[in-house]
Amino acid sequence: MDPIQVQIKEKPYKIVFINKETPDVNLFRFAPEDNIGIKFDPGMFVMVEYKDEKTGAKISRAFSIASSPTESYLEFFISMVHGRFTSHLDTAKVGDTYYITGPYGQFRFSPEKDKKVLFLAGGTGLAPFMSMLRQMKGLKSDNDIVLIYSVKFPTEIIRKQELAEIEKELKLKTVVTVTRPQDGDGWSGETGHINADMIKKYAPDISERSIYVCGPLGFVNAMKEVAAGMGIDKSAIKADVWG
Repeated sequence: MDPIQVQIKEKPYKIVFINKETPDVNLFRFAPEDNIGIKFDPGMFVMVEYKDEKTGAKISRAFSIASSPTESYLEFFISMVHGRFTSHLDTAKVGDTYYITGPYGQFRFSPEKDKKVLFLAGGTGLAPFMSMLRQMKGLKSDNDIVLIYSVKFPTEIIRKQELAEIEKELKLKTVVTVTRPQDGDGWSGETGHINADMIKKYAPDISERSIYVCGPLGFVNAMKEVAAGMGIDKSAIKADVWG
């Protein structure tokens, strides 16, 4: 895979769409003011910067790209945790300008190279996998994909309907596991943290698959330990950590 060089530095992007995906996660879509998108591989991230026009203060954060490389806009799944950066996004509106630098990262996916894959996602760690799946959908790829996606509650599933639609078009098996099921939440799927038994159930051929993991540090470390316990070399696992 050829390296992608940094394409932009503090390029102005405008918010063109905002959607409340879950009680705690908003989807933000940013489009370049000059209508020229950046080049990136699925899995990469960019720095998004807010500038206070009054004080000149700048705050930036890294976000994995969820949109396909074929789109001119960039899409992100952002946990609205009311931090220094997200407090600005909490009151953001369509038309607001932010500045984007990138892309960066080695958590990159090539559908031509990795024909059989296992994606392990935790929370908003779904973002880079959505970029990968959206690209494969556009390419009509025949990759063999298993996605195991961990969330605390059923209401935290991001892009639930879109995942179901992509599953119909690709050779994709999506498994969502809820770690904190509640009485009356209507959830009838998998529960508990991702473990070796769950992986064996849905990806018994794990040794034949390229493994990608994305989520908070604790989740990524746990997934590496689980895979190692199944005989997978940790160095062979591609991981991206947030938080």
